Amino acid sequence: MKSAEDLRQLLNKIDHRSYPAYKDTRGTYQFQAYVLSIDHVQGDPFAAPSKLSIKVPGKIAGFPAELYDRNYKKIALQDHLIRIFAKQIEQYSFRAKGSGKSGVISVSRCGQEILERTACTVQEKTGDIIVRFEVGFPANGRTINARELIKILYDFLPVCVGKTLYYNRLDQQKVQKVMELSVDQEYIRSHLEEYNLVAFVADGSILPRESGVSQRPMKGAVPFRSPESVKVEMNLPHKGKITGMGIQKGVTLIVGGGYHGKSTLLKALEAGVYPHIAGDGREYVVTDPTAMKIRAEDGRSIRHTDISMFINDLPNGKDTVTFDTEDASGSTSQAANVVESIEAGAKTFLIDEDTSATNFMVRDELMQQVIHRDMEPITPFIERVRDLYGEFGISTILVAGSSGAYFQVADIIIQMDRYVPREITAIAKNAAQNYPKLQLPEEKPVMPSFDRKIQVNQGLRKRGRIKLKTLGRDGVMLNHETIDLRYVEQLMDVEQLTSLGYIVKYLEENVFDGEKTLGYIIEELYKKLVRQGIGIVSEGGYLPGNMAMPRKQEVYACLNRYRHLGTYGKK
Repeated sequence: MKSAEDLRQLLNKIDHRSYPAYKDTRGTYQFQAYVLSIDHVQGDPFAAPSKLSIKVPGKIAGFPAELYDRNYKKIALQDHLIRIFAKQIEQYSFRAKGSGKSGVISVSRCGQEILERTACTVQEKTGDIIVRFEVGFPANGRTINARELIKILYDFLPVCVGKTLYYNRLDQQKVQKVMELSVDQEYIRSHLEEYNLVAFVADGSILPRESGVSQRPMKGAVPFRSPESVKVEMNLPHKGKITGMGIQKGVTLIVGGGYHGKSTLLKALEAGVYPHIAGDGREYVVTDPTAMKIRAEDGRSIRHTDISMFINDLPNGKDTVTFDTEDASGSTSQAANVVESIEAGAKTFLIDEDTSATNFMVRDELMQQVIHRDMEPITPFIERVRDLYGEFGISTILVAGSSGAYFQVADIIIQMDRYVPREITAIAKNAAQNYPKLQLPEEKPVMPSFDRKIQVNQGLRKRGRIKLKTLGRDGVMLNHETIDLRYVEQLMDVEQLTSLGYIVKYLEENVFDGEKTLGYIIEELYKKLVRQGIGIVSEGGYLPGNMAMPRKQEVYACLNRYRHLGTYGKK
């Protein structure tokens, strides 16, 4: 390892030289209280910024072990440090001048959710803290301006590190509050099963968001207040007594007029699979961590998926046990989304009538009388929802605004009235008695087949090195093949999509062999990701700072939307 002075001398030496001379700076350098690593140097001042990292030894950082002795606490601490570091470097970004991206200093931009990110890691055994970030190495044209980089590395960064990564220089009370909130959130999540719940929404929560492009809480919004009949009380380790609406296992229906808060509640439940920062308004909205949002997705790819539980005896004779299409309809896509979520281990489905295929969700009594069951290849979701819970233990939370058909099959019915929930189960059930009883199929559903063996995409391999590109929140691209993830609605951050791209690339290059099933591959890989971190699928000899851990359910969702997934059907 070289010294900070060695780096300074090198920078003075290459000043005014051609930009590629910056490559000589790659390596690790010992500064007074931390190690600076220059992991990757950009090719020119207009390219993506250079990748750097700073490591502060645990003894110097001084964070008490109780702040990171559980994984959920460690993730919360890492998230907090990223946010502080981001505020510090924001003051110095572009203060060093030059061409292109010269002088930019950036780190992950965290949203309202608390995610495990590679931008900051706290090592459990030693307490060492590593922060990964980007710096645009300054240049005039394409000539090195080393004096400006010296400003960044020797004047700006030491100040930012000093105000971020040393416990005795932080607001220790605030750090303690971050840890306490993470403990309380985990307490609720770990006690859902004990209370027979799939979700909990605390009284006083602010569910509406500021706007369609901002996830901050809406100012002046109506605080959530649980109906007395479904109110649950918990005693959290730090906050103490808390009350809120407990959504029981089974089938829950959320109804109400337009703009009264039905979808807002469902959106909060979708995001409740992740913890949220203090002040978000949804800190104590907690959902079964396996819960999956199910919707129609016209045009998506489906690869050898058993959708026979819902669709069978197609007029064209197409096989629905190993159903395959490049252009799914609304009903077949939603059927596939349900089945794939079962394979992914989801124990709760979240469904909004507005984003569902009508013919998949329900067939009313009049249609059943006119079009005999033998003439209809679709078994609608309403005829399976009770069995999904009774046979497979999968609960459903469904938002409905136009059809009352689900009144007959729901366990609990919640009406949203001007953003205030009311429990109306008895009223709705009584009203439903005046209508013909729903005719359900006699046969029980069987567990779908998941025996899909995955082979290598030879076309991708023939093109040599697989290039990866993240398309914002829309998807990822491997070479010229795009995986469309726009409708995987519980992906909250572009860094999760980056990680999914790396995962697909890693599996194509190292795992797919035509012998292992998709389920086996994902389950084994995810165990490794949990143990060793998302960085095991990265490349280039260093860990990039722009990755965030997706849930296992989103790994399944990504691969199931990969049009060139090489599959063999059940033998």
